[in-house]
Amino acid sequence: MTKPSAKLNTFPVFMRVEGQAVVIIGGGEEAFAKARLMAQSSARLLVVSDRPEADFAAWIAQNGVSHINAPYRAGHVAGAVMVFAATGDVVQDRTVSNDARRLGVPVNAVDRPELCDFFTPALVNRAPLAIAIGTEGAGPVLAQMVRAKIDRLLSPSLGQLAGLASSFRETAEALLPKGTARRRFWREFFAGAPARALERGEPENARRAAAELLHADKAETGHVALVGAGPGAEDLLTLRAHRHLMEADVIAYDALVPEAVIAMGRRDAERLPVGKRKGCHSKSQAEINVLLVKLARQGKRVVRLKSGDPLVFGRAGEEMQALRDAGISYEVVPGVTSAFAAAADFELPLTLRGVTSSMVFTTGHDLKGKSLPDWAKLAISGATVAVYMGRSVAADVATRLIEAGLAPDTAVAVVENASLAGRRKFHGTLADLSSLEAHTDLTGPVMTIIGDAVAGANFTGSEPLAGQRAKAANRSFEDSLT
Repeated sequence: MTKPSAKLNTFPVFMRVEGQAVVIIGGGEEAFAKARLMAQSSARLLVVSDRPEADFAAWIAQNGVSHINAPYRAGHVAGAVMVFAATGDVVQDRTVSNDARRLGVPVNAVDRPELCDFFTPALVNRAPLAIAIGTEGAGPVLAQMVRAKIDRLLSPSLGQLAGLASSFRETAEALLPKGTARRRFWREFFAGAPARALERGEPENARRAAAELLHADKAETGHVALVGAGPGAEDLLTLRAHRHLMEADVIAYDALVPEAVIAMGRRDAERLPVGKRKGCHSKSQAEINVLLVKLARQGKRVVRLKSGDPLVFGRAGEEMQALRDAGISYEVVPGVTSAFAAAADFELPLTLRGVTSSMVFTTGHDLKGKSLPDWAKLAISGATVAVYMGRSVAADVATRLIEAGLAPDTAVAVVENASLAGRRKFHGTLADLSSLEAHTDLTGPVMTIIGDAVAGANFTGSEPLAGQRAKAANRSFEDSLT
């Protein structure tokens, strides 16, 4: 069951302040900070203070802000759209808060959450675009840190682009049918020629490009992105993968992709489960290929969302061939493959100077044939081996590698649900690995890493495989007595 989201005690909204009175009570640093914040808006500012500090007084004069040079009284807040109590004195701030509430005016008392009706967010200003980050007063420094990160991500011309979009909105809604065509226009507007022209400082060229885009007579052409969802943790999804999810009309996802990752897509995107879990395939690979081609021919942007990396045991080769044969455009977006996540969980170096300089990815199923696969020979020569989907073939892997000459005491690390909070870790030797097959409580995807470099891992929080083998032996003995 999905854990319910925490509830907000304050709900973020954007309040109209154009031409409205915003009153700031106080003359010190706290009041000055609120005045600078509200000066980013078109509100009519009024400062009430009989003793403003010199810097604040100079700023008030330079910016034409209304100033009442008198002690505070209740009538000063009447008719305001919002009030800031920033006197630095708790008794005075409480008085201001009580007066404002009595008059039905929302109030914010600086650094006094219990006196606040609202909290001021950390603000990323790209007017008319605004991004507000709040913590309900619990962590203003955290909000500022998040604001700084977001600010770096956004182009300075984004506000101009939003303003240009507003001027085209009515025309776009009149000319373009609701749905894919309209979304495609806005997607190309915000990411294509108009955006690039504004970034170059060419507003007229941006308007011209937007008009050409609006009246372009293009046949709708679909596109497929084969996207790696990573090992499971949503914060390991790449920025490019997230962008494609936000732009997708359809998300066709594998069974091993967690709901938290799928939920990062656009809310109104169609979501199609296509299975591919061991022993339970909701669609065959051929059916998936046909589906991707069909959706793209309908002009839709499709994300084929795969666990881990699409090119590592993801059947991407067959899907790319089908798309090529159908003349459909596509691209591959790499993901963090499970071997890397498992190694990170163990702080395990997959290559280690003087020990191993190569590694192998395999499913282990190759060991069921009579001949020894090439990767097994590499393991014997010292390569680190990462075995995907390894629990059910653990005994075969261990037996064949030992028979081929790999030392039984070669180090082994096993992770179920790599990268996730509920992951389980086991460690031991190649001789211990066969006990994993009987460990039927491991229902999530399992990654097994074998090699001398594994000995350098951090086994804190890991269970010994030898202990699992002993438990299995005890169970077998007890069963023989009943």
